[in-house]
Amino acid sequence: MISRSIVRAALIATSALTLAVTPALAQKQRTPSPAVAAAQAEAERAKLFALFEDADERELALNPLSRLFRGDDENARRLGDYLTDAFFIAGRTDTQLNLAKLALIDRSKLAPNDQLAYDVFRYNQEQALRLSSDEMRALTEVRPVNHFTGFHTFYPTFASGTGAAPFKTLANYEDNLARHDDYIAITLRAIARSREGMASGVVETKLTINNVIEQLNTQLAIPVAESQFMGPVRDFPEGITEADRARLTAAYEAKTREIYAAHTALRDFLRDEYLDAARDSFGLSQMKGGAELYALLVEQTTTLPLDAETIHQLGLKEVARIKSDLEAIKAEVEFQGTLNEFFDYVRTDPKFQPESREALTQSYYQIGREVDAKIADYFSLVPKSPLEIRPYDPSTEQFEAGGSYMPGTPDGSRAGVFYFNAYDLPSRLTTGNVTLYLHEGAPGHHFQINLAQEDESLPAFMRFGGTTSFVEGWALYAETLGYEMGFYEDPWNRYGTLQDEQLRAMRLVVDTGLHAKGWSRDQAIDFMLENSGMTRTEVVAEVERYIAMPSQALGYKIGALKIQELRQRSQDKLGAKFDIKAFHEQILNTGGLPLAVLEDKIDRWIAAQAAR
Repeated sequence: MISRSIVRAALIATSALTLAVTPALAQKQRTPSPAVAAAQAEAERAKLFALFEDADERELALNPLSRLFRGDDENARRLGDYLTDAFFIAGRTDTQLNLAKLALIDRSKLAPNDQLAYDVFRYNQEQALRLSSDEMRALTEVRPVNHFTGFHTFYPTFASGTGAAPFKTLANYEDNLARHDDYIAITLRAIARSREGMASGVVETKLTINNVIEQLNTQLAIPVAESQFMGPVRDFPEGITEADRARLTAAYEAKTREIYAAHTALRDFLRDEYLDAARDSFGLSQMKGGAELYALLVEQTTTLPLDAETIHQLGLKEVARIKSDLEAIKAEVEFQGTLNEFFDYVRTDPKFQPESREALTQSYYQIGREVDAKIADYFSLVPKSPLEIRPYDPSTEQFEAGGSYMPGTPDGSRAGVFYFNAYDLPSRLTTGNVTLYLHEGAPGHHFQINLAQEDESLPAFMRFGGTTSFVEGWALYAETLGYEMGFYEDPWNRYGTLQDEQLRAMRLVVDTGLHAKGWSRDQAIDFMLENSGMTRTEVVAEVERYIAMPSQALGYKIGALKIQELRQRSQDKLGAKFDIKAFHEQILNTGGLPLAVLEDKIDRWIAAQAAR
């Protein structure tokens, strides 16, 4: 093969006449015909999507749990070898391989939509590689348990017969028993990894560990027969014989006792050994190596080059703006008193408190019907998966958020579930019901997550992945659609949505305050009580969530502000050509993008619409 340098030298040595015509000839050679360009694009696309498929298969082999959440029960007997050296090394090696293969693909020859997929994949892999360095591993894997991220927080519901794990066939029941062995092994490995952290000085906070101990105490206090792990054998499907039912019931009881033994070992280790070594401080920057980890987490969560101080100041500005809007509502309802007295009034007046768990459930059903009646005015693209509404299980609700969402399956066979919290019922103010439903249900998480995973034209990492800033930013943006839908003409519903927006603004202040500026737990609680109408129960749960999951809470407001900015830009530039349904389709039809990639996409869409 002749090298490019030899060719270049030969061109320079040509005659003046040749040089005069070379630029035109070179341009002609550099611009392939449409047919050649299409063939090149298709060839590069084939390589790109082959990489996506190969990377996804390797990812699912490492994480069988991800496959199960998709509704695929291949390899359903495994959870995965989490917290092992082999698992970590295999994951990092896969990431390095993905980036090396991606570098062999010529992005410039790809069609625009494929370039977008290329960019998202590269972004995800580069972020994963940064977080999988030896330095970052030494700060994360040795802290495997807190009250929000430990396996014990999700697995009981997952395996209960009401979670994502299927229980339709005899094989499903056998698979679940086998997965219990992995869960027990992961629970015991968490003890070993935590001991490594004790030795290196990288440890969780006393607050989060005390919460874990309380969680485990609550779970262990439940009689084995009433445990969530026994849930599947309390309600067998048709087709399972009486003999198998008896055998499985005995096997499930024996395995549940083994799980209880593992929970007891973890609880005793945390209580008797780890707690004394845990940190008295709350912020990540006060942990060894924590400041560097937090800076990386901030960039990963927001998908923008933002630092903690910039976010903190943005949060303070948003808090002041929303507080002014709350003052306006106080005047509208003619409340006589200060804003904080107004907050106390709403917190304590029984008319804003649910009468019962059932009444709270029915209120969400009613809101769902009213939202469904308006969806067609704003969306041409809707998911096929149905949406169910449920309270959290009483055994875990104390430490859960105010609400959350569990996706359905891509084929729509399992519904998505909007969970709401009924713990300490008087603290669950009805003023926030509409905005919580819009966020967690429709058109928030239920639309965004299911539309992505139901679109088989997208590569798997875009169907089933997504950045926090996009996923949560969309859900917060979805709350604001309540203004256009007419829900916030009621001042109390508007009060509720402003309180929820204030929560997301306060998160920018409090998360950065805790993890970058040395705030205490009490300082964070006081700030939130002073600037919102949230109850103390809600505030304490929120602050302890931020302590457990640094940076995660930043994605909501940052993402929503970017989507709102892009909508305003679209309206300003398109004028009468702007179509809200088309805009929402552009936001939602390619999964949860990094915000910079989303902005580029919307700018291209605006240009195309303007040129029509």
